[in-house]
Amino acid sequence: MKFAIETKGLSKRYSSQKTNFAIEKIDLAIPRGILFGLVGPDGAGKTTTLRILSSVMEQSSGQVTIDGFDVRRQAEEIRTRIGYMPQNFSLYPDLSVSENLDFFANIQQVPARDREERIATMLAFTHLEEFGDRRAGQLSGGMKKKLALACAMVHAPQVLILDEPSTGVDPVSRREFWILLARAVSQGVTVVVSTPYMDEAERCHQVGILYQGRLLTTGSPEEITAKLPFEVVEVNARPRKKMRQIVSEMNGILEWHPVGDSLRLAVSGEESTKKVMKKLANEFAANKMEVLTLRPARRTMEDAFVHLLRSQKELS
Repeated sequence: MKFAIETKGLSKRYSSQKTNFAIEKIDLAIPRGILFGLVGPDGAGKTTTLRILSSVMEQSSGQVTIDGFDVRRQAEEIRTRIGYMPQNFSLYPDLSVSENLDFFANIQQVPARDREERIATMLAFTHLEEFGDRRAGQLSGGMKKKLALACAMVHAPQVLILDEPSTGVDPVSRREFWILLARAVSQGVTVVVSTPYMDEAERCHQVGILYQGRLLTTGSPEEITAKLPFEVVEVNARPRKKMRQIVSEMNGILEWHPVGDSLRLAVSGEESTKKVMKKLANEFAANKMEVLTLRPARRTMEDAFVHLLRSQKELS
């Protein structure tokens, strides 16, 4: 079987919605053993999609298969093959790290003869060996996320589904968490993760971008950015208010958006890029501005995300 997860025409409409779908006609084909990112703003439908994939929620229409099993008809078989970590994973604060793992191993029907070994494996995998006796409620935010991941993987699932797992943790813990996900994939696990962060999308083998319940595009980050109909120029000059005014009034710039103190400009083609950069340099010089950055830049997932959402808003 080629795909770990496949959806066809997946749609969900809540009873409170009369016309709009939470998600509508989602078609996905996620190969085995990859890290797949479901990307989109709040309210795009990421959580709804993952809850259906995890058999926690029934779809309104469409088909979903996990490892060849139908989510609607064969939910029990699927639950033994997946690990699911919702946004608010319910650890038991009064239980120790090891006791939480034992509890979830029992729920997932890990045989008693294998349970001790699986718990030790997960403690080592998440680097929590030293904290086995510590109560979960006394862990830091990043360590709680690691424990939640260990609990979701304690039964050795083939597919791991994580809903915004790194939200609300510090940058170091975020990086460590993504290293753990990469290690899981290297061991043959298919990982599906939702995220609002474009730097995390860059780490995925394949990405699907959701907006208002619809799947706008799928592919590797390289494939998605290669389809962009423009080149990118990065600019940072002072005073910044004047920089924005100049950029807003200049011909040849298709669109732009801020990233930190810099602006990322979309310009059609290499020749136009050279002309725009020359015009910007002349304008900045004429206004006696301090130029910190003015250079061509690599197209990123953030550029693709902003462009796709802006295009959708213009169509609606």
